Amino acid sequence: MTEGSTIDEQSGVTHGSVLLTHDVGLHARPSVKLTKLAKTFSARVELAPAREGPWIDAKSIVKVMSLKVKRDTVLHFRARGNDADAAVGALVSLVERDFEDGRADD
Repeated sequence: MTEGSTIDEQSGVTHGSVLLTHDVGLHARPSVKLTKLAKTFSARVELAPAREGPWIDAKSIVKVMSLKVKRDTVLHFRARGNDADAAVGALVSLVERDFEDGRADD
């Protein structure tokens, strides 16, 4: 399940959400992949396990792992900045691909 990215014209914030289907949820390896990807964008990127929050900095591995998100949770992303659309799109896509990036793990 994916909800396409939407932009709140008034606030300039891009939103997107996606169902987390990874077997063990958002544990260490997926969290690292997510935060590494989020850091490649200049936009402020936030993540929440529910639409109403709590919202955390998606570029912080400590904060992402502290959410302890389980499988079958809908992850919500929001971003603000020049590349906010690209950031939300890339993060949703990463989760949709079950954190596979086509490269061997480091």
